Amino acid sequence: MEEQSLILNNVSKIYTMGEYKVTALDNVNLQIKSGELITLLGPSGAGKTTLLNLLGGIDSPTSGEIKVFGELISTLSPDELADYRKKKVGFVFQFFNLLSSLTALENVEIAIETFGKKEEIRKIALKYLEAVGLGDRLDHLPSELSGGQQQRVTIARALAKEEFAMGNLLILMDEPTGNIDEETGDQILELIKTIAKDYNATFIVVTHNPLLTQKLQSREIHIRNGKIVTDLEKQLKI
Repeated sequence: MEEQSLILNNVSKIYTMGEYKVTALDNVNLQIKSGELITLLGPSGAGKTTLLNLLGGIDSPTSGEIKVFGELISTLSPDELADYRKKKVGFVFQFFNLLSSLTALENVEIAIETFGKKEEIRKIALKYLEAVGLGDRLDHLPSELSGGQQQRVTIARALAKEEFAMGNLLILMDEPTGNIDEETGDQILELIKTIAKDYNATFIVVTHNPLLTQKLQSREIHIRNGKIVTDLEKQLKI
């Protein structure tokens, strides 16, 4: 049987706010195969971002187990989680999160700078910027790039870790087209679809927009009220 890259067993996340407790995820069970392109759908407050944060090692579950590429990340210490994020996770955010004082090339280099010598890192950063169509924008600051171009830099930055992850790279995208116009967003989605086929990584795209599944030709997972929704529940609109 093909090994699953992501396995969640009875995962819950409960936040305590004063005397109140909020259940963001409720006994989630999920399996995703290595190399899959997944669209995670749900309304605001459904638990999408919480699930993304747990998979990305930004947060830890209140209960349950999370395995990513065979590693039990739900029991890792904060330092171990930081190492996991550094080596195995690429993030693409809605608001880009680029360093304003660094060029496009430097923004990619900084994500992988500890993995090799400066000359090697520059060569790899250049490779992935060219892969996303920014070979002629290497020396531009974020303020000199359009929104779509900035998002391409963040995708290159996430993808560059693939050079060192040896097939164990998870790319998490949180509303990647939410801060750009529809036409540019469609171009970004085409890029995501292409690189998901071309590179050995597992992609999870979080969105509230069901049209993204069709455009990405991805497997669709629904979450509502902190729970994964089954096909039957979707049909019955439970």
